[in-house]
Amino acid sequence: MNKELIIRSSSDAVDFALLKDGKLIELHKEEEKSNFQVGDIFIAKIRKPVAGLNAAFVNVGFEKDAFLHYHDLGPNLASQLKFIKLVSAGKLKDFSLKTFQFEKEIDKDGIITDILSANQSVLVQVVKEPISTKGPRISAELSLAGRFIVLVPFSDRVSISQKIEDKKEKDRLKKLVLSIKPKGFGVIVRTVAEGKNVAELEKDLQNLLGRWTAMCKKLPTAHHPSKVLGELNRASSILRDVFNDTFSGIQIDDEELYHQTKEYLQEIAPSKQSIVKFYQSNDTPIFEKYNIERQIKTSFGRTVSMSKGAYLIIEHTEALHVIDVNSGNRSNKATNQEDTAMEVNMIAAAEIARQLRLRDMGGIIVVDFIDMSNPENRKVLFDFLREEMSDDKAKHKILPPSKFGLVQITRQRVRPEVNIKTREEDPNKVNGEIEAPILIIDKITADLERLLKTHNKVVLNTHPFVAAYLSKGFPSLRSKWFFEHKKWVKIIPRDAYTYLEYHFYDKKGNVISE
Repeated sequence: MNKELIIRSSSDAVDFALLKDGKLIELHKEEEKSNFQVGDIFIAKIRKPVAGLNAAFVNVGFEKDAFLHYHDLGPNLASQLKFIKLVSAGKLKDFSLKTFQFEKEIDKDGIITDILSANQSVLVQVVKEPISTKGPRISAELSLAGRFIVLVPFSDRVSISQKIEDKKEKDRLKKLVLSIKPKGFGVIVRTVAEGKNVAELEKDLQNLLGRWTAMCKKLPTAHHPSKVLGELNRASSILRDVFNDTFSGIQIDDEELYHQTKEYLQEIAPSKQSIVKFYQSNDTPIFEKYNIERQIKTSFGRTVSMSKGAYLIIEHTEALHVIDVNSGNRSNKATNQEDTAMEVNMIAAAEIARQLRLRDMGGIIVVDFIDMSNPENRKVLFDFLREEMSDDKAKHKILPPSKFGLVQITRQRVRPEVNIKTREEDPNKVNGEIEAPILIIDKITADLERLLKTHNKVVLNTHPFVAAYLSKGFPSLRSKWFFEHKKWVKIIPRDAYTYLEYHFYDKKGNVISE
């Protein structure tokens, strides 16, 4: 398994495409105007605590107030409020918390109006970016994420990632962390720390303590509200969270970002620094070169095509997402309906896991797989879907198939869903829309694969532009069809056809049903 990160920079945004064996699995965009990323820490003031919601609305500088629930205050909020007051007044110069006297923990089932009041200063961290009409969701329980560990101020707890299953390794890491952990700080050990030595963990810890100190130095002169600690740029944060030994390349078309990424990789994985490449080409844009634009066009529509003619229908509502699995109009070598359903469902499960990451879909997702009567097949499908989603770093939960054959998934939503418009203006109609023209090539190819199994000669009639795309160049798509199926497809351009219209004919001139 090879992973590549392709980074495209423009004047107002940076796009990040994560490829797994050449297939697009994640797409992120960092815009210049994005001031509220997950992980950013703000010094802000409480605008209004609301007892009925047991939450407070906080002015963090966004057009809508941020939402701070009582359960997101953290047990040591009183200590944090005291610390902010002393630092802001210049009475506390040591930010290490070694000599800081902690306050009593707040009641876990308390009422917010007993703890917070209007105009009170508080340090808060963005845990969910503004989505739709809602402001950011924030927490007063701060955490600073590093490559191997997460530092939690005003805590003493040490915990190890649940994805590290080896008990001996868990115990080893816990002993290492306890030997280097500073007083007043908790530590969460990340999955990628597995097998690492104390020097690597110590370096990561010192880096995070340096960021904490730099943030605290800003507090005495910081305006309310203002960002006092920003998350790493998106390239570095993606590398921090997903980078591992399976990465084979990082391609970047911006020189400044190339140098920044190379420096960051030098810190976290010096042996892999050579995989960062500066992409220079006047002819082919970077996303075209790695076939990303085509994958975006074919992956973000309402209908998602899969192998062997199967497809998904993805619908979005205010309350949830619904995904319908369809076998499509195809012939199959499977001996019965159960085997066909099982094969299509397994293909769909892999694609659904990819789609959830690619679109960053969150909330409740309901999947209507093709009905299967065999309970063992349903269990195999359920286990396979869980395995496919195991790489997804967003928190998620999958329930077994219901009596109706529906699989319910909940997935953490921390930023707006990636929503790319794939339909384009219809040149044949006023105010009409059509699917992206690139999709017609995939449809023609899928139809041909089915028709060539039963017909020796197939004639394709299509719009002249599409005909030229299929037949020109070397190797042309028609040549590829010939090498794959050993049958030559005659293509006839038809001026009378609309752009996306096409029909197949047999050797006698009769229309073949698509």
